[in-house]
Amino acid sequence: CLPANQERFANGRLVTVQFHPSAQVVMTAGHDRSVSLFQVKTFSLNPKIQSIYLESFPIYKARFSVDGEQVIATGTHHSMFFVYDMVAGSIIPIPKVRGVEEKFIRNFELSPDGSFMLLIGTSGYLHLLSMKTKELISTMKVNGRCTASAFTPDSSKIYSYSKEGEVFIWDVRSRKCLHKFEDEGCLEGKCIAVSKNNQYVACGSSSGVVNLYTTDACLKENHPKPEKAIMNLVTSATCVTFNPTTEILAVASRDTDEAVKLV
Repeated sequence: CLPANQERFANGRLVTVQFHPSAQVVMTAGHDRSVSLFQVKTFSLNPKIQSIYLESFPIYKARFSVDGEQVIATGTHHSMFFVYDMVAGSIIPIPKVRGVEEKFIRNFELSPDGSFMLLIGTSGYLHLLSMKTKELISTMKVNGRCTASAFTPDSSKIYSYSKEGEVFIWDVRSRKCLHKFEDEGCLEGKCIAVSKNNQYVACGSSSGVVNLYTTDACLKENHPKPEKAIMNLVTSATCVTFNPTTEILAVASRDTDEAVKLV
């Protein structure tokens, strides 16, 4: 296959590449302050559909909404974020969210049912926003610093991974902490993923080790034993993702070239 963004290579580092949830479209976004959409044509050139430019706003992360009608983009050094409405073709700035006292809004997750947006703040704060209104619903707090979070496939729970290697499991409806466990041998938590069938949880740490747990063990035990410890990465594990059928786990490190493993 040709490079997905052959028709418009980015001028800066790419931070996001994501397929549209329902259309044959791929999005790229990055430090050159742009979000680009390309039609996926497999073996021919992938024509560019459009690019939007966010002035003085290097992008930290961008994601399609679950219905595929919006793109949410956060910046590297801003307390605001942008919503690109693809149906209306408009760019909507979301200035400071009332009740969210954060200098920078960077990392976030969207719930699979399309209801919530979770902002991962500093000092362990997690801000749950309504996806519809982009207003604050509630704030939760983990001990230490939260580095990554993941919703369960049914959007009922959130797994939050702290820098100190603890994982907190939250009930989305009550916003109460249901359980917490320690990721075995973790020096510094980096990334977390829950499989689509809700069977497994993968935790990636700064040592490059990715621990794979069953969700049953995570919900019941304080020191669960991993089903498998994946040792292939030699630099920090910065990305873990399950494929839709929960048969493959991708683990990757952005700290060195070509550090991707499929398990």
